[in-house]
Amino acid sequence: MNIDLIFKIAGIGIIVAVLNLLLKRAEREEQAMMTTLAGLIVVLMIIINEISNLFETIKSVFGLW
Repeated sequence: MNIDLIFKIAGIGIIVAVLNLLLKRAEREEQAMMTTLAGLIVVLMIIINEISNLFETIKSVFGLW
């Protein structure tokens, strides 16, 4: 696992937190919730991609398929 992955996830988290704070201060609760949800989806997609790479590596190491 690369340290870059951790920095990407942390960067997305910081950006989403700042946007969420700004939108809540502007009394735009719905947009703040959507921003948080979009950030979560992006992070989950990154993690799913990494898990997929892990399974491909495991299959190639053990000669499965």
